[in-house]
Amino acid sequence: MDQKKKYHSQLTRRSFIKKTGLTTSLFSVYPFPFSSIFSNSTDDKRIIVIGAGLAGLSCAYELDQAGFNVLLIEARSRPGGRVNTYREPFSDNLYSEMGAEYVDSSDTYIHKYCKKFDLKVLPAKQYDGVYVKGQTSTIEGLRSGRDVLPFKGALEGKLFGQEVQYIQKWIDLVKQKGISSPEVQALDKISVEDILKEGGAPKDIIDLYTYANATEETAVPSKMSALNMVLSNTRTSNFSENTVEGRIFGGNDQLPKTFAKKLGTKIMYNRPLQRLDYDSNGITASVIENERLVQIPAKKCVLAIPASILKNIDINPGFSIEKINCINNQQYGHAMKIAMQYRQRFWDDKTSIGQRVFTDTPLRRVYHFSIDQPGPRGILLSFTSGEDAIKLGRLDNNKRLNIAQNTCSNIWPEAPNFWEKGVVKYWNEDPWVKASYSFAGVGQKGFREILAKPEGPVFFAGEHTAIQRASMNGAIESGMRVTEELKRAETS
Repeated sequence: MDQKKKYHSQLTRRSFIKKTGLTTSLFSVYPFPFSSIFSNSTDDKRIIVIGAGLAGLSCAYELDQAGFNVLLIEARSRPGGRVNTYREPFSDNLYSEMGAEYVDSSDTYIHKYCKKFDLKVLPAKQYDGVYVKGQTSTIEGLRSGRDVLPFKGALEGKLFGQEVQYIQKWIDLVKQKGISSPEVQALDKISVEDILKEGGAPKDIIDLYTYANATEETAVPSKMSALNMVLSNTRTSNFSENTVEGRIFGGNDQLPKTFAKKLGTKIMYNRPLQRLDYDSNGITASVIENERLVQIPAKKCVLAIPASILKNIDINPGFSIEKINCINNQQYGHAMKIAMQYRQRFWDDKTSIGQRVFTDTPLRRVYHFSIDQPGPRGILLSFTSGEDAIKLGRLDNNKRLNIAQNTCSNIWPEAPNFWEKGVVKYWNEDPWVKASYSFAGVGQKGFREILAKPEGPVFFAGEHTAIQRASMNGAIESGMRVTEELKRAETS
């Protein structure tokens, strides 16, 4: 067995059919029926997009607008992927974003489509409270110097960005010698935790980074690339308490739902991909449809699904060795959200610590979500990631909710008096993602480019292939890139 086949067998060990090799016509390889969505079994112009998250939706929409014969296949019964707005569990028409949430001023694609589809982006609440090591303070107090973070080595006047003082020499090195210098590129071999220790950061600073920027990336410092962190601080400032964010008024799910409405019958739900065969003549996607395996033939295919799922799909023949390596090893984080409904918005009281609170508790972030919805009821939403998400993930939902209630009562002592109900979403339990979103792991500096590169008639989208990864905007960015790749392929 040659090396490529060896890698391929690792990727497809769950194969449900013994591969017999590709023939001249992909469409007659297996004795499975064609999907019932077709009136005939051949179409040499069809493009199939797999995955109706924002990457797949935007790609399919733009291809359709450009006159391509496009079909979008989705495993779930809804569009949106990791954009997931919960409504039904709550009272008084309240809702909560249990998946991708924030839109900032640099998210040009999101703003473009919101404007196109007449959706409004409203500002979200910025951080105003801090609860760490059992102590309460305010962002205003930190800025003024009245409050001090109880972390050894922390500077006065800010919450985020405390790590910069310990990596400044590497930031200067990038500016002096450039990104391509061997000294800078060598940082990809060490972790954020390693570089902070080398820079003299005390354990408290590493812990604070864990609760701050690492939480935003749903990762842990020991697995995050030092190169990526240094470059992020070189190009622009990282996320901080001053970052202005927003959400789509009425729910982020309105964006994927609008895409889906525009596509109409060209999007098909409840059809999980099991196998993909391809050669120079085209592709055949084998999906589950009404509890049976069926084939969908096409000229080209866009895989807009996370690498965490793609690595379990049978691909025949296997992709290139470097592609398979990236698919199998791309780092993803852990994330959990807990939405808690209270019958009164006690967090609005003048004596409250704040409405959006940074913590070092298992909940990490706790904030008033219902700022654009009428009261008196309201929702506190938590965002937990990294090791705390993993620990909570081992518990059942009742225990998760008990921890959430107890944590909120420590921050707001009156909270138990107003509790009504809660709901949990742990993304690593989701069968169609099994993760939060991607991040740059140690030794993975070239992964994104490899994951984004087409292989024959197969193209790749998703936030893990985007420059602005781990975001709704990055997902659409990747959909736009693939759309242009397919347009160029059509004219070449």
